[in-house]
Amino acid sequence: MFHYDGGLKLTKADLAVDFRRRMPRAFISHAHNDHMARHQYALCTPATSKLYRHRLGERDVFELPYRTPTEWGGLRLTTFPAGHCLGSAMLLAEDGDESLLYTGDFKLAESATSERAELPQATILVLESTYGTPYYRFAPRAELVGQLVDVVQAALTADRTPIIEAYALGKAQEVTKLLTDHGIPVMQPKPVWEISQVYEQCGVALGKVILFEGLPREGHALVVPPGAHRGASLHGVRRKCRIAVTGWALDSNSRRRYGFDHAIPLSDHADFTELLEAVRRVDAREVFCTHGPESFVDELRKRGVNAYRLEVPASRRERLLF
Repeated sequence: MFHYDGGLKLTKADLAVDFRRRMPRAFISHAHNDHMARHQYALCTPATSKLYRHRLGERDVFELPYRTPTEWGGLRLTTFPAGHCLGSAMLLAEDGDESLLYTGDFKLAESATSERAELPQATILVLESTYGTPYYRFAPRAELVGQLVDVVQAALTADRTPIIEAYALGKAQEVTKLLTDHGIPVMQPKPVWEISQVYEQCGVALGKVILFEGLPREGHALVVPPGAHRGASLHGVRRKCRIAVTGWALDSNSRRRYGFDHAIPLSDHADFTELLEAVRRVDAREVFCTHGPESFVDELRKRGVNAYRLEVPASRRERLLF
């Protein structure tokens, strides 16, 4: 039903899935740059279509709304929410008695800016497993959100500008919504603010957000892309409090290594516990893991799961043809 060609391909439909190189036909699970390219023809959810075109210009797109089966390329395709960012989708491809669920990046916990993930059952599961080691078990979401709000409010009380570094698409809007819901207005530089306008157009209200134009405003937090502190755009901000918001913050050395004042492991990816839960829910005959540690495959095998790496040497690819 699928094969590996530098990425996942649905064989019958000749459909590339989340390829970073231009393809004639490709499914895009969400609009992060490491999951898309300027494809000749793309399939994705309506929200991802808007974000895809915003980032890469006008493209030919076939839209797949959530939970709406579509016959395409000899397969029945259905998208389901992935809980990762606005428009993010899992793809269920069905061919008679065979079915494949591709999760893409996902998380099972709730989100302030995207629909909560849904996991249909399938005979084959292709699982994104970024945090596939037992170390990466995140605290309850409410606790992490509380930490974020507390450090931001403490910075404002100390007359410092809280600068939260978060991916321009997805995490930035999630952080913004969490802060504005707690009464903290947010400034965003233009690249983030423009994406936030797409969120608003898609019906995701982010609260009190203004465009950052070089000088901080009293009582406002600033949400910027990672690394923005090194650019000229923040030269007008004198008393900074840098805050990282990423699952990798669970590593106790991350704050010191990157020079942050605070690092909070609020992630938009599934942690180790959620990965195991996803495998349990889908109840697939075989599980293929991608974008994660090889040790997670071993962990699944210990638990009686027929698990494999998706990325394999060419000498072993023939076993992935179904």
